[in-house]
Amino acid sequence: MPLGWENWTLPPTSAEYPGAEPFVPERATLPRLRGAVDDCRGCDLFRDATQGVMGDGPVPARLMLIGEQPGDKEDLAGLPFVGPAGRLLDRALVEAGIDPAGTFRTNVVKHFRHVVKGGKRIHRSPVRWQVAACEPWLLAELELVRPEIVIILGSTAGQAVYGPTFRVGATRGRALEWPAEQMGAGPSAAVATAHPSSVLRSREREKDRAALVADLVVARELLARR
Repeated sequence: MPLGWENWTLPPTSAEYPGAEPFVPERATLPRLRGAVDDCRGCDLFRDATQGVMGDGPVPARLMLIGEQPGDKEDLAGLPFVGPAGRLLDRALVEAGIDPAGTFRTNVVKHFRHVVKGGKRIHRSPVRWQVAACEPWLLAELELVRPEIVIILGSTAGQAVYGPTFRVGATRGRALEWPAEQMGAGPSAAVATAHPSSVLRSREREKDRAALVADLVVARELLARR
């Protein structure tokens, strides 16, 4: 577990939720993970979500992208990055010289956290204990996919891997050492960048989209040197 999260393994007011570990199947395959995630009661997010959303892509894959959580479209489809942010990410990957079909994409939280306003489901970022509770699913995916390079999309994903002090702005666009002590043996390096949903919300969308592409180019060049 990332440093500084030791006291967030359970919700502050309840011991009802044990975290995801009891629900993660042994000898996992991607189909087995997808079948098991809907039974997960490790935190409270399953209550309002349509379904759990595991990662998608080739197994193994040299490049793995990790975002925050499924959104409305992903919750309905059962697949990650199929909404507007995913389409922007696809275009950015292509512009950076990366084949989107060759990447494995996932999120640190597997259920959609939201609030209903005006009949619409509005995204809410997961809180720390929910991210910590969901970590065993991510660890199972990392072991299965065995990526050489990981791309961290946004602050929630970065904090899930590196701890709560992680900031995208201070780390983006350069090779980061993988925190094997907390996350287990894994890729040779990671690259942090903004989540594509933040680019969609930006008032300087073209500037921020170009910065996203530049960060993805760093990941591609790291992979090319492997």
